[in-house]
Amino acid sequence: MTDVIILAAGKGTRMRSSKPKVLHTIGAKPLVQHVIDCAKELNAEKAIVVVGHGGEEVKAEVSGEALVFVEQTEQLGTGHAVAQALPELNENKPVLILYGDVPLIQPETLKTLLSGVSDNSMALLTVELANPTGYGRIIRNKNGDVEAIVEQKDASDEQLAICEGNTGVMAVNSNKLQAWLPKLSNNNAQGEYYLTDIIEMARSEAMDVVAVKAANEVEVAGINNRLQQAELERAFQKLEAEKLMQQGLCLLDPARFDLRGSLTVGMDCEIDVNCVIIGQVELGNNVTVGPNCVLKNVKIGDKTNIDANSVLEDSTVGERCQIGPYARLRPATVLANGAKIGNFVETKKATIGLGSKVNHLSYVGDAKVGDGVNIGAGTITCNYDGVNKSLTEIEDGAFIGSNTALVAPVKIGLNSTVAAGSTVTKGSEEGQLVLSRAKQRNIDGWARPSKK
Repeated sequence: MTDVIILAAGKGTRMRSSKPKVLHTIGAKPLVQHVIDCAKELNAEKAIVVVGHGGEEVKAEVSGEALVFVEQTEQLGTGHAVAQALPELNENKPVLILYGDVPLIQPETLKTLLSGVSDNSMALLTVELANPTGYGRIIRNKNGDVEAIVEQKDASDEQLAICEGNTGVMAVNSNKLQAWLPKLSNNNAQGEYYLTDIIEMARSEAMDVVAVKAANEVEVAGINNRLQQAELERAFQKLEAEKLMQQGLCLLDPARFDLRGSLTVGMDCEIDVNCVIIGQVELGNNVTVGPNCVLKNVKIGDKTNIDANSVLEDSTVGERCQIGPYARLRPATVLANGAKIGNFVETKKATIGLGSKVNHLSYVGDAKVGDGVNIGAGTITCNYDGVNKSLTEIEDGAFIGSNTALVAPVKIGLNSTVAAGSTVTKGSEEGQLVLSRAKQRNIDGWARPSKK
């Protein structure tokens, strides 16, 4: 079993935010939560999160099993930060050191890194960089063995030319950390206690330093400002899009797709450009989603089509439904098979029955609509009296004419017809025609208002 230390104490001044840096998000998930979730995939026995600035916010925001928080009250360097976790470490166990602002690190890479740890070796994650500015340089001897890491501010011109950089991620036996960290010195250009100095200590004890190279720069990239956050957001979305396409999802343009949660898909699903997936979303087979749609915590049945610019939230949609364009399904909407919600229609806490249609410009809220119902354009359920919400019931086969106001609580009976333009305040029996209009008058000689 492994202990994991996650360094998450930095303020993140360059983010220009009052929020702790590690609580900024990639894919709508805090940076540090990405790292915690990665540690979980390693079956870590304990994850120790070192917090500092905004520590209470971090504790309140993140979640995970076997999480332990320790505080770094002064920012005295990475070596000092790791030292705060020493009392929590298990004896003689591999320890993996990660960073809360490096969200795209992959479990497979870390498993390889951990395989390099023994009583006589530690492991270091490095990366080849086109531009290594800002990174500590990996110093190797003539045999190619890692001898030391030199921080940029302490490096000579010759060392600055080295393109292999230190990611800061390493794995080492807990007993070694207990022995080495108290010996660190801050005699350097930064006046800090560098964690990287333990490399020289390991070499002085004739230990091997196993260098594992990351697959690419993105995996080990940290976030220090909004530009880097945006760049990693795109990198993250590209990775997620690739995973989904490998599962068979057709994305018409993977570069214009945003996943901020999880998406499961059946066969032959297609998503057009600029769609945003939030929370837990499930698509059945042969589902199509038009451009500019937002799906949040929804389940969509087979052969359903969602047209452009529609927003669905906390809803369940059956098979062969037609939604949109410009439709909005608000929470607790349930559509039975074959239902249709058309353009500029809003539903909320509404159950729409088999094959029923709400085609145009209507609001149906706090409603129970039966099978085979047709609701005409401009219909609204008047569900709120200023204090309470009330239910509108429309039984099977009813026809609601255009521009109708159904004042809840009200029940429209089986196969009833409500004439267009009616305001309905009391229910109908089976098969009745409901007609509620003022008598039309045509007035001659009426003068239109004039501008004063």
